[in-house]
Amino acid sequence: MGVEAQNSSEESVGEENVFFADVMVRGKPIFQVGGLAQIDAPQRARIINRRIASLLSQSSNVQPVEISLGSNENSALLRVNNRVLMTVTSQDALDFNMSVTDLAHIWAEDLNNNLIQPNLIVDVTQRLNVTTKALLRNTINNLPSFIGALIVIVITWFLAVAVKKIAFLWAKQTEGDRSSEILISRLCYGAVWVVGSIISLAILGLDFGLLLGTLGLTSVAIGFSLKDVLGNYISGVILLAARPFRIDDQVVIGDYEGTIIQIQLRAITLQTYDGRLVYIPNQQVFQSSLVNITASPVRRSQVIVGVDYNADLNVVKQVILKAIATIPEVETERPIMILVDKLAPSTVDIAILFWVNSRRQSFLQVTSKVTQVIKESLQDAQIGMPTEIYTLTMQNPSP
Repeated sequence: MGVEAQNSSEESVGEENVFFADVMVRGKPIFQVGGLAQIDAPQRARIINRRIASLLSQSSNVQPVEISLGSNENSALLRVNNRVLMTVTSQDALDFNMSVTDLAHIWAEDLNNNLIQPNLIVDVTQRLNVTTKALLRNTINNLPSFIGALIVIVITWFLAVAVKKIAFLWAKQTEGDRSSEILISRLCYGAVWVVGSIISLAILGLDFGLLLGTLGLTSVAIGFSLKDVLGNYISGVILLAARPFRIDDQVVIGDYEGTIIQIQLRAITLQTYDGRLVYIPNQQVFQSSLVNITASPVRRSQVIVGVDYNADLNVVKQVILKAIATIPEVETERPIMILVDKLAPSTVDIAILFWVNSRRQSFLQVTSKVTQVIKESLQDAQIGMPTEIYTLTMQNPSP
């Protein structure tokens, strides 16, 4: 048994049936060795590579390789700086169809050419060459896996689009809410992509146990770094499921008021009444107080008018009721309330409460019409609407 076999117990067993393995110097393969009776090729190569690496790390001046032939020339030892690197055996000579002496000289020459530290340009060129060849070799070996994964991705894309459309049509028939339709279609689309991605990675040979272990170790870091992003997406799912508003609803969120024109898993898009677009993160929407103006189809409006103290309040109420009845946009299913609000210094304030469409445009237009018709009707009925009266007191008037 060669010298390499003495350390075979240090290596793990269970290697694949590989007949030859590379001997490396500074990451560059220089020749290959085969297995022996008590040690396979990968284990033998690792022992030789470890000795070479130890020699290069501990010795700044590397001497030429020395060859020591055995008594019957059926083996040879290759030494550097009085340290045994490897043994050339008769099995090696048989593998390469030459004598032990010739093979020992060839391997010694290869080692001498590579143990000497090359200049920077040569070293970089050699490393790039080795890396490029290894990458090309791995690419060719894994080409069937890449093609299979690409085919799965293409099929997944078609399936995801089809499932998204089918889910949207199904939700449209069953839910009747565009927000829920969007949520269902996107969740189905994402689910198909998750399954397709898992299959593609499995074809590429991904170790899911290692992946899950890595995710478990880094989950805390990922959670802190993606806290806001994940918070927005989770809040978006909750908002789409809870449905506090829908597309085209008019809402008040914090300092913004306008119409919802888009609902996404990360943010909502709100258009203010003056035409500006506001993108509000879902987490901010979820944590803010929200007023849905159009959740109810009708909304109560109020107009306050001040009449003269001498006016008959019953007559005033009749005039106002008759005036409001001329406006068809006012909801008649709900009662109109006319209340004496307060006694101001110059007027008796009357509060008129009525119901109109909750959309902002209709709300403002109808309220404006009601205000105008009340003012004109009171004037026609000769009911005074005095302005504020101020009393000025003059002290020490001059003659």
